Amino acid sequence: MRTLVWYRGKDLRIADHEPLKVAARDGDVVPVFILDEYFFAPAAARRQPFRIQFLLDSLASLSANLEHLGSRLIVASGRSADLIPTLAAKWKVDRVVAQSWVAPVGRARDRLVSRKLAVPLQLFDTETLGTPGSLRTGNGDPYSVFSAFARAFARDVKVPPPLPAPRSLPPLPKDVKPGKQTLPSLKSLGITRNERVLEGGERAARERLKAWLRRDARDYDELRNLMAVDGTSRLGADLKFGTLSIRTVWQAVDRALRELSPDALRVYQNELLWREFAHSTLFDRPLLLQQPFRAEWRGFPWRDDEDGWLAWVQGRTGYPVVDAAARQLLATGFVHNRARMIAASFLAKHLLIDFRRGERHYYELLTDGDWANNDMGWQWSAGCGCDAQPWFRIFNPVTQGEKFDRDGAYVRAWVPELGLMPAKHIHAPWLAPPSVLAAAGVRLGANYPRPIVDHAVARQRFLDTAKRHLG
Repeated sequence: MRTLVWYRGKDLRIADHEPLKVAARDGDVVPVFILDEYFFAPAAARRQPFRIQFLLDSLASLSANLEHLGSRLIVASGRSADLIPTLAAKWKVDRVVAQSWVAPVGRARDRLVSRKLAVPLQLFDTETLGTPGSLRTGNGDPYSVFSAFARAFARDVKVPPPLPAPRSLPPLPKDVKPGKQTLPSLKSLGITRNERVLEGGERAARERLKAWLRRDARDYDELRNLMAVDGTSRLGADLKFGTLSIRTVWQAVDRALRELSPDALRVYQNELLWREFAHSTLFDRPLLLQQPFRAEWRGFPWRDDEDGWLAWVQGRTGYPVVDAAARQLLATGFVHNRARMIAASFLAKHLLIDFRRGERHYYELLTDGDWANNDMGWQWSAGCGCDAQPWFRIFNPVTQGEKFDRDGAYVRAWVPELGLMPAKHIHAPWLAPPSVLAAAGVRLGANYPRPIVDHAVARQRFLDTAKRHLG
C-alpha cells in the first residue's frame, strides 16, 4: 500500500505520529507539506512573523529527521485543497493520512479535500488527548463548565501512551519525483529573524521539556503566576505546532511529578485539561471565533477608541503591568499567562474595546497563537465565554502587579523607563512622591505616560454599560 502522509503544521514530529506510524507499517510512505498561501503568502506571513519563524524552524527539523530515517519531506506550494488531490492522483497513492484539526478552517479544508480525492482521507484525532466532541453531559450536550468537563475526562478518557518514532522509513518510491520546491527563507518572506523567539523543532522541544522537568516543574503550582520568573514549561508553541504531542507531555509530566510533587502535577495537568476543554468547545461550537459564547453578549456596545487601542498595543497605557505585557508580545511573541489575563481584562473592561480585536492581535503575534486556546482565554477575560470569570470581576492592574510581580522585576524588564523605580511605587508611578519620580528619572507625561483611564472610573463605566446591556 502506498500512503501520502500529509503534514499540516500541527504535527511536525516523527515520534507519536500515528499517521506516519500507520503508513510505515503498511508500505510506501510519501510525506508531504504544502506551503499554503493562507499562511505562506508573504503578506500573510508578515502578519504573524514569530509563528512563521518557529514553523520554518520546525519544518527544517522535521525534514532532517525524515531524511535520517531514510525518507524525505516533499514540499509544494499552492492551495492544499487543490494540491493534495492532484498529488495523490499523480503518485497513485492508495490513501491520504493526516492528523485531524479542531479549528473550523481546517475542518472545512478537510471536507473539501475529501470530496476531491479519489482515495480515502483517513484522519487521526491526535491534536488532543481525547477525541474532540466525545464527552457529553447526561443530556447529551457539550460541556460548558470546566470542572464538570474535567470530571468527565477523568472518568471516561484513558490517555494512551505515546508511540515511539519509527526506526526507519522506506525511501520515496522511484516514480515519486519531489520537484525543486524548498522551504522558503525568512528573508524571502520579508521577515527578520528574532533571536528572542524559541527555537522550533522536535529536538528543541524535547530539550525544553527535559530542562523544565529538571529545573522548575516540581514548583509549578507556586511559580506559574509569577510574571518575572521563568517557572512555566514554555511548551505552548510546541503543542501548537505538534513538535511534541500532547500525549508525550502528559505522560512525561505524570512520570516525573507523580511521586515528587503531586500538587504541581495536579495543577499542570489541569492546565492541559483547559487546553482540552478549549479545543472541545471550539469543535462543538465553531462559530465561537466570530461571536461570544453567551448569546446575551451579542451586540454589546463596545467603544470605538483608536487612541486607547494604540496605547494598549504599544504599551503606553500608563499601567506598568499592562504595558509590560504589550511590549513583551511585540518583542518576543510570548506573554506570561497572568500578564495575558491582566492585559485582556484591561482592554475589554477598562477601555471597553471589543475583545475580538485584542484576540486577533494576540493570535497574529503569539508564537503559540492557537485558535481554540486564544479564543477561550479572551472570552474568559471579557466575561462572555464558556465558564468565564464573572463579567463583573475586573482585574485591578495595580494590585495584580503588586501580587504577582512583587519586586517589579517583570515591569523593569519590559518598561525600562521605570527601571529605577522602587518596588513600592513601580506599579502605580503616578502615586509616587515627586522626589521618588525625580530620583528614578521618571517624568510622567514625558518619558512615561500618565494612566489613560482612572481605574475606578473605568471600572464603574464598564459595570454600568454591562448592566444596561445584560439586564
